[in-house]
Amino acid sequence: MVFESVCRRLFKDAQNDEVEDRGGSRQIRRDITDRRFGSRSAETAGDGGCLTRMDVSIVIVNWNSRERLRSCLDSIFARPPSCDYEVVVIDSASFDGCEQLIRDGYSRVQFIQSLTNVGFAKANNRAARASSGRCLLFLNPDTEVVGSAIDLLHGAVISISVAGLVGPTLLNADGSVQSTCIRAIPTMANRLLDCEFSRRVWPRSYLWGMRPFYEQGSTVRDVEAISGACMMVTRAVFERVGGFSEDYFMYAEDMDLAYKVREAGYHNYYVPAASVTHHGGGSSREASGVFAAVMMPEATWRFFKKRRGHLYGLGYRAGMLVSAALRLVALGLAWPLWALVRRPGLPAPSLRKWFAILKWSIGCDHLARRYYLD
Repeated sequence: MVFESVCRRLFKDAQNDEVEDRGGSRQIRRDITDRRFGSRSAETAGDGGCLTRMDVSIVIVNWNSRERLRSCLDSIFARPPSCDYEVVVIDSASFDGCEQLIRDGYSRVQFIQSLTNVGFAKANNRAARASSGRCLLFLNPDTEVVGSAIDLLHGAVISISVAGLVGPTLLNADGSVQSTCIRAIPTMANRLLDCEFSRRVWPRSYLWGMRPFYEQGSTVRDVEAISGACMMVTRAVFERVGGFSEDYFMYAEDMDLAYKVREAGYHNYYVPAASVTHHGGGSSREASGVFAAVMMPEATWRFFKKRRGHLYGLGYRAGMLVSAALRLVALGLAWPLWALVRRPGLPAPSLRKWFAILKWSIGCDHLARRYYLD
């Protein structure tokens, strides 16, 4: 009976997943429906049937970022980590040619083609299930690894017994530092007051969670949360907290994971000695000019409802309504000055952004409804 049960399960998996082995280590998976968290790509060792795992699985979710993905992969293989590692790329139904790119030039990469755009969180979970590493490095395709960053992150996550997520210093293309590489867990206050001006005037405020960023030295620092552009976690911790919450299509899934990790008793750490260049926003820029403007508050609202209650979420939505209305009024009043000192016409990008947020706050936006069914 046990044998028959196993055979039925294997047959079902074979039907669900079309797998083509294109010579050696590369696999092209057409779709994944299996939702188990067991490592599906781990090989069985000869004695005793133990699982042989990599030290690190580098997981990259692609969506219309083929050229950025190329640069990302080149940066990994130009100076590969000293530990045993693998790279798993999943394309979330963008069909942008990344499959051919990997087939032609990156034989070590395992590629997964999702037939539907399942969102960032679900795609990461699927790729994690298909990987074999004891540690998981979730890396955006619009990043480039600098030097021995992967080794430094790996060393931190395995040497600190209470380590949850660990993340590096994120750099702009010009080498300047992105202070948002460490963050605070979202609250209504830090979401509603967050803007470039307030961060510049009060950079060390507890609202932003960035105080550790300004400490001297290269020691590893305990932080609330780190950017999802590059984060490493042990598989044991990742599976214990249930992976990425699939309630989010895009944005806030990294903050939710940081929240769950802290709730489980672990700590998140910033590793300043590790550096990764983050070009930022490649996928969302491809979607539309207002995509991030709507999807970010939508994800934040869902985070608040999930973690702090429905009334808290309503309060945030009301606050965003007031904030958007005030911004639009201010932009309207500034129109004559804008035309005088800059160029004729309205500051269109800002107007589009805050008008989209205003529509979202009163429930009249249709963009978020394309990605969320509830």
